[in-house]
Amino acid sequence: MEFRHLKYFIAVAEEKNFTRASERLFIAQPPLSRAIQQLEEELGVALLERDSRPLKLTEAGEFFYAHAQNLLKKSNDLKSMTQRVGLIDKTLSIGFVASTLYGKLPKIIRKYRNKYTDVNLVFFDFTTIEQFKALKEGVIDVGFGRVRHEDSNIRRIILREERLLCAVPLGHKLSFLNRPLSVNDMAEENLIVFPKSPRPSFADQVLNAFRDRAVEPKKITEVRDLQIAIGLVAAQEGISIVPESLHGMKRDDVLYLGLNEKQAVSPIIMSVRAMDKSLEIQNMLNLIYEIYDEENIPHQKEIL
Repeated sequence: MEFRHLKYFIAVAEEKNFTRASERLFIAQPPLSRAIQQLEEELGVALLERDSRPLKLTEAGEFFYAHAQNLLKKSNDLKSMTQRVGLIDKTLSIGFVASTLYGKLPKIIRKYRNKYTDVNLVFFDFTTIEQFKALKEGVIDVGFGRVRHEDSNIRRIILREERLLCAVPLGHKLSFLNRPLSVNDMAEENLIVFPKSPRPSFADQVLNAFRDRAVEPKKITEVRDLQIAIGLVAAQEGISIVPESLHGMKRDDVLYLGLNEKQAVSPIIMSVRAMDKSLEIQNMLNLIYEIYDEENIPHQKEIL
């Protein structure tokens, strides 16, 4: 079975007509028909109901069509990713979610740039889900995000778990409890979550923390990014759950309160293409661990 057989079959399945499929593929109809027959002979099953107009797929054909699409997509992803790996020694493209800029990422970038002066760094503000797409398309080489998401083409390395805090406006009643907050303490508040899209995102991590404890906030407001969320908190429009690194986002009208929930953490995840062992990426990971060791930040080491 060759990849051209998959492409031919997908075209016939989608066009439901050999003539239109041959025009789409820029080949004559007879060799297209022979290729589909060869494919059916190799598989030992009929993929098309040829006596129907328009053409219909058999049950086996439906199954094969779904998997053929997936195989072709993976082959295209592999092509893009391989081409990108060949260029990494010139430019290292990095995707990040905005909240990581309030943590160690700026220091990591500074040290990397100073240590590896021959590598040009390029940055993209992408959500975690957008990073996965960008990695497979060769737009970026490394992503720093927070959402746990499975993709066989992507390797995710959990760098560390960051504690979560509750951002409240100055003078808010929760600030007078003088103790770490529980989810129940926040049930009557307007909960401001971010980002609004695409999902899943950090917003879902926060909302799931409430749902896991069978608590429904009185009101939920979804906003585009964390800067808007903190601005609305300062305006006394509600409260927001944020990563601990945002504590460094100094404002005299917002307080950051601790949480007593054991699972109130958000992972910082480094994502790379599966099996991409480029030296530039390994150097990035090693440098991150060096900084964590210097600052006694708990983490579990992995190698590419």
